[in-house]
Amino acid sequence: MWKPDRNSKQPLYQQIADDLEQRISYGEFPPGSLLPSERKLAEQLKVNRSTVVLAYAELRSLGIIESRSGSGTRVSQTKWGATPKHTPNWHRYAEGGNFLPNLPFLRRIRTALEQDPSIIDFASGELSGDLAPIDEINAIMNEKQYTTYFGYDNPQGYIPLRQELVSFLKKYRGIHTNESSILITSGSQQSLYLITQCLLSPGDAVAIEDPSYTYSLPMFQSAGLRLFRLPVDRQGLQPEDIRALYKKHKIKMVFINPNFQNPTGTLLAQEKKKQLLDIASELGLPIVEDDPFSLTAYKHTPPLPLKSADTLGSVLYIGSFSKIAASGLRVGWMVAPHSVVERLADARQQMDFGLSVIPQKVASKFLSSSYFDPHMDRLRINLLYKRDLFIEALQKELPDLVQFQIPDGGLHLWCKIVPEVNDSKLLDAAIQKGVIFVPGSVYGSLSGYVRFTYARAKTEDIQRGVAKFAEALRSLLNTTEQT
Repeated sequence: MWKPDRNSKQPLYQQIADDLEQRISYGEFPPGSLLPSERKLAEQLKVNRSTVVLAYAELRSLGIIESRSGSGTRVSQTKWGATPKHTPNWHRYAEGGNFLPNLPFLRRIRTALEQDPSIIDFASGELSGDLAPIDEINAIMNEKQYTTYFGYDNPQGYIPLRQELVSFLKKYRGIHTNESSILITSGSQQSLYLITQCLLSPGDAVAIEDPSYTYSLPMFQSAGLRLFRLPVDRQGLQPEDIRALYKKHKIKMVFINPNFQNPTGTLLAQEKKKQLLDIASELGLPIVEDDPFSLTAYKHTPPLPLKSADTLGSVLYIGSFSKIAASGLRVGWMVAPHSVVERLADARQQMDFGLSVIPQKVASKFLSSSYFDPHMDRLRINLLYKRDLFIEALQKELPDLVQFQIPDGGLHLWCKIVPEVNDSKLLDAAIQKGVIFVPGSVYGSLSGYVRFTYARAKTEDIQRGVAKFAEALRSLLNTTEQT
């Protein structure tokens, strides 16, 4: 976000006025649109409110904005050669449409991270720079000469990458497939989007875990799907719950993350996986398996996915580089029956004519290189170290106020706040202290939970970040007691 230059000879209020005038002229704030309040803009720009008052007064004197008691400050309807009946109501357009915006909590988190880069980030579900194979990927890009013509690629994705994934999935995930049954995507979310848009119809009932990362994705509601919950406890979901939902609601698909589930970190036992596959086979019910974390297993062999035991083609398997290498590569994959792959590839081609071939070439080379196994070994060691550091900090700072189950893999720690707290107030209090997390209600029906991601923050910030969260929680509890 733009900030005024305090070293400039131009007064701060004038810089703010000039910036707003420019943004209005560019159409960022169309005629008639509401501007931030003086207090809110002052907080965003980290200036005194009186400075914003002067800036708004300057714009009012030029006829660029107008203020009315009770209705705030708005861009003038006539200054820019427009009248109300000719001005598109962009606010109504922005609030309309079938594709819903992100949840308010997630927008609040994103705004806080944009406004204050120094905030300690326990919210973003990705690796920190020191955990990503930056040097290895740079080496691959330096040694690879990209002299071929970069036209549109195969709709299913770069063929050498799909061929490399055949070997990768067999070696590391126990999945036997071929390149014609693999679709390259930009990541797990694009895979889920294609499934919800192309294989399901508005009004269809689907089952998703509760809590679950998929609850934070408005794409399910945007597709008009009816969501039914599969409760997740310390042992994961109960497969028989699927049969009950099928009988009651005729669910058409099941979405699960059985290995180091996001956000709870639970690992579904092998016997439950077999039971789940048996039920799906009995009912002819497709399962979508998202498997981003299995290879991060800290101290044992990575657990096999459902797909490794799927002999009937009931499971659509989703994977990605984001949680094990570099989210910026934007390379994911889906293993599915060829008819499904063709259908989804056709839909994706209608949107963007395919993905960039360069990240796919880099990913293909990385998978087949001598870099991959050492990187994964380092990643597991460092994630385990960060996890233990985070737990040690929680036990020191909040020994009686949080409860959690220690995960054996993944990037997240799912914590129950013992006293009753308000999610929104706790998030605001933490942001004011300089730390951020994701409230548990983002992921489903449970209240009083938080998800911490220990993979994103710098190692040296973990202790300090947990201490800041503890300060925020205790101050909120003290305030609640006093009222």
